Amino acid sequence: MGRSPFTLAAAVTAALPGAEVTGARSLSAGGDGRFDSGIASLADGRELAIRVADDDETARELAAEAIALRALTDGARAMLPFAAPAYIGETRIGDGRALVTELLPGFQIEAAMVPPGRGAAESMGASIAAVHGLPTSVVRSAGLATRSAEESRAEIERLVDTAAATGRVPARLTVRWRDAVADDDLWQFESTVTLGGVQATSFLFEDDPDDGPAVIGLLGWHGLSVGDPALDLSWLSAAPDAADDVHAAYARAIERAPDSGLEVRARLLAELEFARWLVHGDSMRRPDIVDDAAALLVALAEGLNSDDLHIDEPRGTGVDSALDALDRVPRDTASEVDTSMHTDAYNPEELWARDAETSDEETTRAGDAPTPLPGFAADAEDARRAEMLNIETEDLSGVTNAFAGSRDVRDDPSSSHRPAAAAPEDDEDDTDEAQRAARAALQRWKSSSSE
Repeated sequence: MGRSPFTLAAAVTAALPGAEVTGARSLSAGGDGRFDSGIASLADGRELAIRVADDDETARELAAEAIALRALTDGARAMLPFAAPAYIGETRIGDGRALVTELLPGFQIEAAMVPPGRGAAESMGASIAAVHGLPTSVVRSAGLATRSAEESRAEIERLVDTAAATGRVPARLTVRWRDAVADDDLWQFESTVTLGGVQATSFLFEDDPDDGPAVIGLLGWHGLSVGDPALDLSWLSAAPDAADDVHAAYARAIERAPDSGLEVRARLLAELEFARWLVHGDSMRRPDIVDDAAALLVALAEGLNSDDLHIDEPRGTGVDSALDALDRVPRDTASEVDTSMHTDAYNPEELWARDAETSDEETTRAGDAPTPLPGFAADAEDARRAEMLNIETEDLSGVTNAFAGSRDVRDDPSSSHRPAAAAPEDDEDDTDEAQRAARAALQRWKSSSSE
């Protein structure tokens, strides 16, 4: 790795015979370090991006992106309200695979800095809907992966079971995830064309002085497939301020039957990135990765607003503040995109500012705390399981208090979690009984996870 821009530019003449390269330079934004990358300027005024991979994993990613970009015919591209990189060609530099594509202009915005309201958030939602609105024949004709709702569900179930088998997943998360997998209502969706995991940095923006930032390009097509549309919305867990407006804009733009479980599945998929990291470390026999993933899972469990993922669960600040740590999960296990194909950095001071009235209105909305659902202790199904098991349980009253609310383990001043609503006094006896049963259920999961 560490090739010079001039070495990379030489790949252009191999990928595009007859091209006259007049200049080469490094990218002004550094990318994620998995690729050697550079920019070549041509005599006809075009600028091309070159990326080179030296290991099998990144080479497979470049190969998948090449297939996906070629699958985007002129007709498919005309259906998108933004640009996708044009495929130019492929070659090799030494032992590394090189992909040459069109360089797209624009700046990027980190997830936590995406502002709510008009502009970036609404443009992002509409852009994701445009991808999901592409005909599935675009993917199928290219021989790319397709998954039905049941296949997506089965894949998640396997991941949860594999992660739980390591014995390092908090029992609270194991119960939460398994209950979500078992909830039939969550998995009644129509598979769509997806990018396989959009990130905030997938979007390239152009600033408009009147309407704010608008999406003009979209990167990271290597995961193009047909599957769960929630994959492309799971990144919103890290964008609490903008999540409502992105989802609302998406719902307005999508021309499909409403998907009532979309937001809940998106939260579930975001949480499961930590499980993927754990499984990766376990399969590689890397105790350092396993310990890191386990610590992240503990922080996630302690930071959750409630124990259940239900369709009627209100959206708060993304999944929880613990998911801010998602950027610690390396990109070889999380579905993220290479960010090395842009040339402008994000400057929050240059973003379009909304008028004072809109700002006050949005601030009021952002300050409204969600109404939590009853916690784990009131789960009747777990009570039934515990009674059937008839096992001896330990005193987990301290844990029950944690389940009743949430606490921000990262001391995030922007987080505003509220404890779960207390049960009415006349239901105290029933609640105590449910809590005892719930502790039994929890002990069962703790035991099964550690075996």
